[in-house]
Amino acid sequence: MAVEDEGLRVFQSVKIKIGEAKNLPSYPGPSKMRDCYCTVNLDQEEVFRTKIVEKSLCPFYGEDFYCEIPRSFRHLSFYIFDRDVFRRDSIIGKVAIQKEDLQKYHNRDTWFQLQHVDADSEVQGKVHLELRLSEVITDTGVICHKLATRIVECQGLPIVNGQCDPYATVTLAGPFRSEAKKTKVKRKTNNPQFDEVFYFEVTRPCSYSKKSHFDFEEEDVDKLEIRVDLWNASNLKFGDEFLGELRIPLKVLRQSSSYEAWYFLQPRDNGSKNLKPDDLGSLRLNVVYTEDHVFSSDYYSPLRDLLLKSADVEPVSASAAHILGEVCREKQEAAVPLVRLLLHYGRVVPFISAIASAEVKRTQDPNTIFRGNSLASKCIDETMKLAGMHYLHVTLKPAIEEICQSHKPCEIDPVKLKDGENLENNMENLRQYVDRVFHAITESGVSCPTVMCDIFFSLREAAAKRFQGDLSKSKSASFKESYMATFYEFFNEQKYADAVKNFLDLISSSGRRDPKSVEQPILLKEGLMIKRAQGRKRFGMKNFKKRWFRLTNHEFTYHKSKGDQPLYSIPIENILAVEKLEEESFKMKNMFQVIQPERALYIQANNCVEAKDWIDILTKVSQCNQKRLTVYHPSAYLSGHWLCCRAPSDSAPGCSPCTGGLPANIQLDIDGDRETERIYSLFNSYMSKLEKMQEACGSKSVYDGPEQEEYSTFVIDDPQETYKTLKQVIAGVGALEQEHAQYKRDKFKKTKYGSQEHPIGDKSFQNYIRQQSETSTHSI
Repeated sequence: MAVEDEGLRVFQSVKIKIGEAKNLPSYPGPSKMRDCYCTVNLDQEEVFRTKIVEKSLCPFYGEDFYCEIPRSFRHLSFYIFDRDVFRRDSIIGKVAIQKEDLQKYHNRDTWFQLQHVDADSEVQGKVHLELRLSEVITDTGVICHKLATRIVECQGLPIVNGQCDPYATVTLAGPFRSEAKKTKVKRKTNNPQFDEVFYFEVTRPCSYSKKSHFDFEEEDVDKLEIRVDLWNASNLKFGDEFLGELRIPLKVLRQSSSYEAWYFLQPRDNGSKNLKPDDLGSLRLNVVYTEDHVFSSDYYSPLRDLLLKSADVEPVSASAAHILGEVCREKQEAAVPLVRLLLHYGRVVPFISAIASAEVKRTQDPNTIFRGNSLASKCIDETMKLAGMHYLHVTLKPAIEEICQSHKPCEIDPVKLKDGENLENNMENLRQYVDRVFHAITESGVSCPTVMCDIFFSLREAAAKRFQGDLSKSKSASFKESYMATFYEFFNEQKYADAVKNFLDLISSSGRRDPKSVEQPILLKEGLMIKRAQGRKRFGMKNFKKRWFRLTNHEFTYHKSKGDQPLYSIPIENILAVEKLEEESFKMKNMFQVIQPERALYIQANNCVEAKDWIDILTKVSQCNQKRLTVYHPSAYLSGHWLCCRAPSDSAPGCSPCTGGLPANIQLDIDGDRETERIYSLFNSYMSKLEKMQEACGSKSVYDGPEQEEYSTFVIDDPQETYKTLKQVIAGVGALEQEHAQYKRDKFKKTKYGSQEHPIGDKSFQNYIRQQSETSTHSI
């Protein structure tokens, strides 16, 4: 989900590998072991949870998580929980990485010490505040100052135990005084609108002055401050929960009698600091945070056109796409955005065909073909991941679910057999499972996506041309373990060899087209969410209930629980729009609506990432519906009117335009401009290598002797053509670099520290200001 920023779209994504924890504190009981899991949080909102590792103080998770981040955040946090069957799970410790620090740990395994968690350290959200100082003449004729403190609103406060009922206390504090006042409690919202003003007398008379601001003695001003504390009103006996504070010295009013700003809430200074940092153990993480700043499409035309014509360049090693693979440290780094861009514009098959043919020509041994760490093999892998994911699910999911549900023992290593297990029975169980998976694969050829079949056809042709008569040879199987050789005999029959050959022939045949088996529903997404009763019964209760939701390419259904018959079904063609629902409708976060001809279905997802995923995929699958709406109501119809526009009729046309459409192709939702921006960033980060490659072209053109060792890492078949492309790439990258630099300069001039977008306390913006100041000074 992109955030618009004056014509520039900003995308955030994160890829996380949760490795293992070690040296967790032992449980205060006889076993001392714990059953632990780890959560991933944007600030304090959970967006992912690992499996539970039982009875361990050094749990290994080994789980990956990727998501597009749909909102701003300050910390990426990881919590280790100890499961408790009878009470609420307890938090052992946390790792909180500030957004501006994520680049320090980019794509490298790092051990983080777990930190203590308490109410004073769990802070998120921001406050909008106004201060105004005025002169007041008292009854005795003495002039003193009165301070008006206005709490306007807060945004993004945390949800505590499923609720947020916030209020604020405002204190004027100094060495000899502390006067506190309190706002009203705002129920069921973490974005409260307070708009309350509190008056404090600053009791220091002075002579009347007609100046536009007030002259204070500095030592007096420095002794006074306004402190704002946010609290969550609790019905529990433990008292209200602290949500954060901010402190503003009155010296901010020296230059003017009024002051207004947004502030990030901060933790209290008296948080628990008595524990050693290594008391709670540590957690191994690998985090890759990416932020793409994407201009409008025309900015990318020169570089994009250069990349898209790569398949037609002779030789292909002189093309822009191939050069990207040469300069990147890892081929995978280049393959990911390249394949996505080429798929988006329908150019991936000719490009992979060209680089595969070039690789085949360089290959001496047919047994090593496409097995190297080459750009061709990485691009083929990436294409299969993108285009083949649904095919993989449809093909293997039924067989894998059957295996997981039946739990038959399959161990055939005699040394590892458990007591009571029979080797022959286990062998037969495993044979049945392998046979089931084998047939699922070999009978799925007709469903293989067209783009994959076209690639396989070109690979087959290139290999057959280069190694005529060599490819059909097969080697006898060899096994280190004798029990595997015995098991292999089950499948050493001609029918299995024929099935594999027929499958490979089918998926690599010229002219085969995917029938897109529409008759067979494809499961796209499922999960537990909360839905509001739609009021289909005249006197029915419109309450909220947990339901199991299921989306296929045919229908969107919900069920009482997983595996039950559907309670309600919406055919895909009846989905007229899928949009967010404003939080104020039901005082609930992460809600969206699926709009049908008669009514809207209101649904709450578990977190912001899940909400975005459901909205995206529901929008994609219904994108081509002919009756899709252009306007909708962003709020609900309650108490006889729409909350957004106050229209009294439940059938009144929408009052807001529907959000922009997404590509109808479910499998390949790709933003070509974003991928080109990523490729530009890669080229820009490897600019020194591009220049080195230029030198290599020059050296190769004029020097006929043995190739110089410093240039030997580059594949350069045609120095002149490669040099020409390099020159164009460097020019295109340079032009985009200038655009980014100009955008940063313009933004720096316009942005105000203390605004809603950049509240005071925003460390990443403070770093940005410092960098821009240094850049400006350097350029001057």
